[in-house]
Amino acid sequence: MPNEHNIDRSQHVISIKGLYKSFGDLEVLRGVDLEVFKGENVVVLGRSGTGKSVLIKIIAGLLLPDKGIVNVLGNEVDKISENELQALRLKLGFSFQSSALYDSMNVRENLEFPLIRNRRTLSRNEIDQTVKETLEAVGLSDKINQMPADLSGGQRKRIGIARTLMLKPEIMLYDEPTAGLDPVTCIEINNLIKEVQERYHTSAIIITHDLTCAKMTGDRVVMLYEGKVAKEGSFEAVFGSNDAEAKNFYNYNFID
Repeated sequence: MPNEHNIDRSQHVISIKGLYKSFGDLEVLRGVDLEVFKGENVVVLGRSGTGKSVLIKIIAGLLLPDKGIVNVLGNEVDKISENELQALRLKLGFSFQSSALYDSMNVRENLEFPLIRNRRTLSRNEIDQTVKETLEAVGLSDKINQMPADLSGGQRKRIGIARTLMLKPEIMLYDEPTAGLDPVTCIEINNLIKEVQERYHTSAIIITHDLTCAKMTGDRVVMLYEGKVAKEGSFEAVFGSNDAEAKNFYNYNFID
């Protein structure tokens, strides 16, 4: 459900204008305009190959735009120094499709890793407290000493999200958060995404082609088609229209 009362529409955390990106002769993004307000969850929908993942890689400075302005938390991502980019990335939380956990580390060690690497002044007690609070936030306090191999797919996803929360990011970037999960676990992850927004006051871009995820987590839906924003608005506004592409996408991804 929309979280309108916590969204500050006077403040952009991400502002993208006229974004183009090609790989050789393949035009992936062809003039994308996108804004994310403080406290807002924006779902980016589109079929495979529409440039959804390319978009968040550009936002994180992992890929350079060919043309256009990409402003994240007041920084033009392709114009800042490497040190400034590293500092900006600490304010971004990435939730990868694979969960990206270190298999050789248990849950506690996976969560500690970003703190030990990036917050060297923290005491042992402060690290322990942050791990404890974050595990509580994702509902997996009892898994603190488990290895990733002993966790279910949904639990790994939750721990992956927990690890991104350790540095208290301002923006979350979710890449296909429900991919490969059963329907019940998908609902749990969707609920967690909303809980993260409310508890940590994050803004987010959620890349997905799962319409249940889009409906449950998004304050606004942006639909990419042929490298451009084809539709945007509430879930109901986008899929309640007579737009052919929206209808095709809805039918292709049938939901109740």
